[in-house]
Order: sequence, then C-alpha cells, then structure tokens
Amino acid sequence: MLQPNQFKVNEAWIVFKLNDQPIHTDQDGDFNFFALIDAASCFILSSSPVSAKSDEPSKLESRRLLKQGKAHKKKGPKKLFVPSEQPATLLAAEAKRLGISVVYIPEDQLLPIIGEAREGFRERFG
Repeated sequence: MLQPNQFKVNEAWIVFKLNDQPIHTDQDGDFNFFALIDAASCFILSSSPVSAKSDEPSKLESRRLLKQGKAHKKKGPKKLFVPSEQPATLLAAEAKRLGISVVYIPEDQLLPIIGEAREGFRERFG
C-alpha cells in the first residue's frame, strides 16, 4: 500500500473517482466526480464533474484537471498514479504528453491516500 510519507509534495499525484454511485441532478443528469490529489499532502488539487454516461474524463476535462493541479505549485508531478480499475486513457495520454509518467496500480493500494477524501465526499453528498 502506498502511504503519504513515501512521497515529497508534488512528486506524485493520484487521479481517482470520488463517488461510489453517480450523483443525480434534475437539470443536467447524473455525474461522477474525478479528483486529482497530491500523494504526499493528500491535498485535492483539482476536481471535475464528468457525465456518468462517460467512463472517464474527456480530453478537455483531463487537460483542465492537470492544468488546475499544476496551478498550485507552478509545475506538474513526476508521476501520476491511476487506479487500474478506472478507465483513464485520455487523462493518461495527456499526462504523458506533459512528460508525466503514468503508473497503473490497484485502487486498494491507494486507499491510505484517497480514503479520507472519498469519505468526506460521501458524508457531504451521500
């Protein structure tokens, strides 16, 4: 399992889906929320709603997530962890284009870092 103390701030980011079930809105339909978190500080750098009709963030949504993450430290990470169960082809391609290495890892290995953010989201949005 990965632990925050294995990383320096801004060395590695993790992209993951915050919610277990899609969030329903009357006006715009169902959404999943994807987040980008710093592996060392567990700080959420960016998040984005993605239509539940899509399995993953679009190319534009992927660029926005990474751009917003980069805005915090004025540079990107060396590594991006992606849960192997989560489709993220477009986001991985965008990260690679920016010179970020992409590592696929089972989601349960990321829980010590992303678990609290998920729990907070669950408490707030159900």
